[in-house]
Amino acid sequence: MIALIMAGGSGTRFWPLSRRSHPKQYLNIISDRSMIQMTADRLLEKIPIEKIYVVTSADQAPIVQEHLPDMPARNIIIEPFGRNTAPCIALSAQYLKNFCDADEEMFVLPADHVITQVDEFNRYLSYASEFTKNESHVTFGIMPTYPATGYGYIEASDKLNEHAMNVSQFKEKPDLETAEAFLNQGNYFWNSGMFVWKISTILNSFKNCLPKVSELLENIQNKWDKEGYSADISSFYDSMPKIPIDIGIMEQVDNRVVIPVDYDWSDVGGWKALYEISDKDGKDNVLKCDATVIDSKSNYVKSDKHVALIGVENLVIVETPDAILVSNVERSEEVKTVVNTLKETNEKLI
Repeated sequence: MIALIMAGGSGTRFWPLSRRSHPKQYLNIISDRSMIQMTADRLLEKIPIEKIYVVTSADQAPIVQEHLPDMPARNIIIEPFGRNTAPCIALSAQYLKNFCDADEEMFVLPADHVITQVDEFNRYLSYASEFTKNESHVTFGIMPTYPATGYGYIEASDKLNEHAMNVSQFKEKPDLETAEAFLNQGNYFWNSGMFVWKISTILNSFKNCLPKVSELLENIQNKWDKEGYSADISSFYDSMPKIPIDIGIMEQVDNRVVIPVDYDWSDVGGWKALYEISDKDGKDNVLKCDATVIDSKSNYVKSDKHVALIGVENLVIVETPDAILVSNVERSEEVKTVVNTLKETNEKLI
């Protein structure tokens, strides 16, 4: 098995800590290891570094090498610019075909998720092989613990064995009433964004479901053959459809399997999610700083300065050398609006 870590996102929901030049996946927000390092550490329990690949943008490639110095340089796949996950995975599969057996399993996962139960993570991963050898597309569904409206869902149908089920359909992020109905039915799982298939399987699926993508891949391969893997492929890549893998492939193929998993998982989608999974003091504060706390609870504070809290609650306070975020925890995802505003008013802060 080889692993493909997708590490191209900008992580705007963690502004002001995350910036274009240093996105979420390179931040040490969970431990003393960056999120991409934690992802690689998890994989290394089962897959050697020579078989772990990262797909990212050209400007982030040096950061990947800095965070994963033992990774061979050729294992960093350069995406000219972001076009969503279907083109990202298609480009990577075509690249991998040049260095790996086409029938090798390809495990695709994001760089910025948190999974603390590594043994369970690898145990569930091992269940995929039974299905990938039969050309199936395997995904992992997180057993929901509450009616989340921030995740897409996978509806499962009949059981294939004690670990896996057929996929009935994929559902977009629901409203609260729909999410509660999903939870009550018991056959809906959060869409984790993790997949396993053979390289040949996914390339064939692109040929069948998104033939334009396959044509562009042929052009890209010809360019690589003539000019090497550092060739400028941006003109071809710019014609790729901006479409996620769920819609482009998973919703169209018949042979798709979901493995429900119940290990601790978070996509750490923003400051609120980070607050929820972080260790707290007796007043439910998360204090990433020296602090004096008086009658204050349920706050997340990150700063290099000593911070005094007096009579406040449910705040996110994050200080960097050039910016400070102060937000209600429940509205902290609106930091994306701040970033969009700064694009017009003070771009150096993003």
